[in-house]
Order: sequence, then structure tokens, then C-alpha cells
Amino acid sequence: MKSGLIHIDYIIIVAYFLLITFYGIWIYRKRKNKDLSSHDYFLAEGSLTWWAIGASIIASNISAEQFIGMSGDGFFVGIAVGVYEWVGALGLIIIAVWFLPIYLKNKIFTMPQFLKRRFNGTVALIMAIFWLLLYVFVNITSILYLGALAVNTLVGGASLHMIMVIFAICSVLIALGGMKVIGYTDAIQVAMLLIGGLATTYFALQVVSEKFGLGKDIFAGFQAMMDAAPQHFHLIYDKPTATSSQHYIDQYLIVPGILMYIAGQWIVNLEYFGTNQYITQRALGADLKTARTGLMFAGILKMFTPIVVMLPGIAAYVLYQKGFLPELGGHKDHAYSAVLGFLPNGLKGLSIAALSAAIIASLAGKANSISTIYTLDIYKNYFHKEASDKKMVWIGRIAVVVSMAIGLFFTWDDILGIGGAGGFTFIQKYTGFISPGVLAVFLLGMFWKRTNGLASIVGIVGGFVLCVFFNEFAPQLFGNNTWFYTAYPNGHGGYEIPFLICMGLAFGFTVVLMVICSLFSPKVNEKAFVIDRKMYKVEPSVLVLIVVILMLFAALYAKFW
Repeated sequence: MKSGLIHIDYIIIVAYFLLITFYGIWIYRKRKNKDLSSHDYFLAEGSLTWWAIGASIIASNISAEQFIGMSGDGFFVGIAVGVYEWVGALGLIIIAVWFLPIYLKNKIFTMPQFLKRRFNGTVALIMAIFWLLLYVFVNITSILYLGALAVNTLVGGASLHMIMVIFAICSVLIALGGMKVIGYTDAIQVAMLLIGGLATTYFALQVVSEKFGLGKDIFAGFQAMMDAAPQHFHLIYDKPTATSSQHYIDQYLIVPGILMYIAGQWIVNLEYFGTNQYITQRALGADLKTARTGLMFAGILKMFTPIVVMLPGIAAYVLYQKGFLPELGGHKDHAYSAVLGFLPNGLKGLSIAALSAAIIASLAGKANSISTIYTLDIYKNYFHKEASDKKMVWIGRIAVVVSMAIGLFFTWDDILGIGGAGGFTFIQKYTGFISPGVLAVFLLGMFWKRTNGLASIVGIVGGFVLCVFFNEFAPQLFGNNTWFYTAYPNGHGGYEIPFLICMGLAFGFTVVLMVICSLFSPKVNEKAFVIDRKMYKVEPSVLVLIVVILMLFAALYAKFW
């Protein structure tokens, strides 16, 4: 396997950093307003086109957790992990058609604002704090660590800490320019990551084809992968039996068969794309048609993202099993970096630039969302209610710097243990501790007027407690089998329920608790949003995009079910 970089690779990487930096400065100067408003800074109100919204969503969504973490799970599990992306595309349709109109009709700019207007300030504050902690201690830390780990493996001899600092500085510089700069630089970032990602996949398939004596035919390489690792091309894993190996059980714990389609995957994607400030912020400053088309465009792109982030992981698995990547040592989160080592010089630099693009875009988006929630939902409401727009913009910029500094501190020596769990699983599992409660509160808050403030607090807190209970305590208290779940040996002397099933259980019980609280407490629904059914009318172009996504989804599952 080729390793290290030569001058052309470094030139390409430096050129990318210079391009994105000067383009961001140009966008900032071109659109700078002497009377910059807070809404303009945080939301780029009215200035993002549909393609910029869609590209920004994907650029922010695809980061180190996909390139490194999902590729690693592709190495370990196979294409079944791609369900996160494919169900995500369907989730974007649901968000665009049913969630987005409510947000825009009621002029919602942050997710805590939705909770405050619909319920009360207490639940809004609880969730603002939850989201800030999640973004800083799970998302920023994991993106910094995984991204730096991948680049460090490729460059060889570089300081892991220095790479993290470079990523942090670049993302802060972009985030300081506000959502306008983020949105339009993301258009370049997504083009870069798709080009570099496709190049990596192309050469990974070509290497597999060559190693199997089939020439340089990428289609032959894909078929060779399917023949060499057929279990990696099943979308549905059967439930483990008494004779199943621990390796198979560990795979099932990540992608628990048909059960993950019943609730877990939908909770993950609807919460992530529909109630996550980090994602919805791109669309909240646009009109309904532009925002909806942007989400549909993101859905189309999302159908193809597993090609650039998952197939290289499967290729690494096949090459490792056949003895062509012995140095990989079975470490799944090194799979993508190992495949990049096969690229010719020049393209290797392009792929590292693509990976860097994904990392920086995601970090900048996270930092902007942190500053938005902190400034608009905490600082403005609890510290300085009369703060001017100029003051809030500067507070937002300070929040960007502080959040990135905190993330760096907790990532410096992998304090949170990100490397041990596997990046993608780490993020999905611990984000999933709040997802069921958040989604339950938003769904009932939007579509059931009887839901009240007490029920919303019970939903947020109860959903979190239930997730902790099912993930950490239920198997120890009730054993490995009960009438409503099955736990499996986790290889560490204990039992574990697949975290996607934990999310489904927590969501179901949370909804029941919220309904009971709403029905047996005073009827308070004067804050319920009025839903105008005309909002749900979609344009013909959006209908065409919906049909295209559904056809791609159907073709995929017809092939690999």
C-alpha cells in the first residue's frame, strides 16, 4: 500500500484551504451590511438559494462521522449501515412537507423558541442546555477527533493535536462570518467532498479488481466484493441465535434487523433533520418554496452519499480479509484512511482536501448553531433582554470561539473515550439518549393541541431517563429476555439491547407518558399552533423530486433486501 504524501498532494491541500478561506472572505465582504441584524447573521435571512440550502445541509451532515465512522461501520457491518442515509432521504421529505411549513408559518428561528412558544420557557431552557451540551461534548469532540485521526494516519508523523487545532481555527473563521458565509462556502465544500469521495470509491473498487486479477474494471471490483463478502451486502440482519458468533451479535447490536425500521431509524432521522438546530437553521431564513426545494435537493444527494462513505469501508474489509491490508489490524475507524493510501499522488491530496472540507463544514455549522441557541435562547432571554443586534452578533461570535475551545480541550487526549466505541456508533448512541424525548415532544406539540407544558417536560426528561434505563440498566435488572425486548451478550461480560431498539422503546413509553399527563392535567392549549392546510400543498417540482427519491429507495431495496 502506498503511504505518505508528495509535493503535489500538499499543494492541492493548501490550495483548497486558501480557496475556501478567500471565497468565504469574498462572500462576507460582498454581502456585509453595516447594520447587520442578528437574524441576518444567524439565519442568512432570505439570502440562501435552494441549492445553497441543500448543499449546506449535506456538507454539514457528511463529516468525519460519515467518512471515518460510517466507513468504519461499513467495514464492520456492510451496507446495512447505509440505512441511516437512505431513511434520512425519506425523512427529509417528511420534514419538508409537514414540519417545515409549521416552522416558517410561525416564524420559528430556533428549536428552543418553538418549545417556548408552544409550551413554556422552562422546557425551552432545558432543551437549549441539552442541545448545547450535545453539540459541544458529542458532536464537536467526535468530529475533531475522528477527522484528525484520519488525516494523521494519512500524512504520517503529523501531530494529532496540531491537526485538530488547524481544523478548529479554519471552522471558527468560517463560522464567524455567519450563516451566509457558511451556506455559500458549503456549496464548494460539498462539491469538493463529493468529487474526492467519488475518486476514493473509484480507486478502491479498481484496487479490489486488480488484487483479484480482474484488471481495472470497477464493476468487476464491485462484484468481487459481493462475492468475497456476501454478508456485507444484506440490508436486513436476522436475529442472532444460540449458535451465533459474538462477531455477528456485535454487528446486530449496531443494525438490529427489521426492528430498526419500525422505530429506531425513523426516530434518528426525524429528530436529526426535523428538530435539530444544526440542520433546520439552513432553511429557517428562506421562504417555503425555496426551503422545501432545498431539503428535497439534500434528499437526492443523501441517497448517493453511502457510495462515497460506505463502499470504501467494505473495500477495506475485503482487502484486509484477503491479506492485502495487514497493517489495518481490523481497526474499523482506520478503514477509510487505509483505502486512501491506495490512491495515486495528487488524488490523495484531493481526497484529504475533501475529507477536510467535510470536517470544516460540519464544525462551522455546529459552532454556528451553538452560538445561535446560546445567543437567542439563553443570553437574550436570561442575561440581557434589551441587547442590540450588534451586541448579539458579537456574543454569537464569542460563543463560536468558546465552544470550539471547549471541544478541543475535551478532545485533546480523547477524554470522552470516542476512539474506543467507534466514531459513528459513539455519536448515534449518545445522541440517541435525547432523540426519543425530543421527537415525541415536537410531534405531539405540532399535531395534538391537547399536549401541554407539563407533558412536554415529562417528555424531555422522561425520554432521556428511559433511554439511559434501557441502554444501561434494563438488561442487568431483568435479564437478557423479557416480553418486550431481547438483550444480547456484548462481549464484555454483560448484556446489551441494541441502541436503536432502546430508542424505539423509550419513544413509545414517552409518548404514553405524555398522553397521560395531557389528559389528566388541566386543559391548556391556547399556545397550540394553528395549522393552515394550504401550507401542505407542494409544488410540481417538489413532487417530481419526491417521486425520484422514492424510486431510488425502491430500486435499492429491491436489489439488496
